[in-house]
Amino acid sequence: MNLPSGAERAPDRLQADPPGDAKLVWDLPVRIGHWALLAAVLGAYITHRLGLAWYAVHVWCGYVVLVLVAARIVWGVVGTRHARFASFVRSPASTWRYLWSWRDGTTARYAGHNPLGAYMVVVLLLLLLGIALSGLFANDQIANTGPLYGYVSGALSDQLSGWHQRLFQVLEIAVGLHVLAVLGHRWLRHEELIGPMISGKKPAQWLRPGDAINSSRIWLALLIVLLLALGLARLVATAPPASLSIF
Repeated sequence: MNLPSGAERAPDRLQADPPGDAKLVWDLPVRIGHWALLAAVLGAYITHRLGLAWYAVHVWCGYVVLVLVAARIVWGVVGTRHARFASFVRSPASTWRYLWSWRDGTTARYAGHNPLGAYMVVVLLLLLLGIALSGLFANDQIANTGPLYGYVSGALSDQLSGWHQRLFQVLEIAVGLHVLAVLGHRWLRHEELIGPMISGKKPAQWLRPGDAINSSRIWLALLIVLLLALGLARLVATAPPASLSIF
């Protein structure tokens, strides 16, 4: 039976990962971006809950989210092997077969994202992108406006503010499902997903020849982040002044 690229068949879903050497599959930019994005989203949520006095910090958290998400999308095209969308986004049919195979414990192990996890990555990135972009034009209908509020009408800003809130509510559900999936792999398959996202390494026994990466291409990732940050800074600096009327 042919196995999918980057995967090995697990003989028993209750069997733990075998001991042995671990090899690098997740590059440093992916790992730093993952945890930095989590911190920025938590920061945005907390500062929103703290109220108007923290609005400026909330906006800066949004900047970080937008730059990191945009960088991850670019990295999904030019990054290392397992970071590229082309290497882990599979057809709906393949994803359904992967999900169905959980019934009998014959699911394959993947060096990168599994088919179901790949779709979650795409959904999370799109949600975060929508939230961050809409936040640039939003307002709180009291005294604060997003940095690009001056580009749109008050009515359109109100609509984008509503989408900003609704998309975050959807994000909360998606994040909950993501956490449950990670726990499911840990409890049902004894497959650790958090550790590899910290160390970047997975057990060599579950990798095929050529699956491991030998470079994180850090300088390219830093260049991408820098260019995106400078572009956003330029856009914000040249935006027309906002004028929010509450009457």
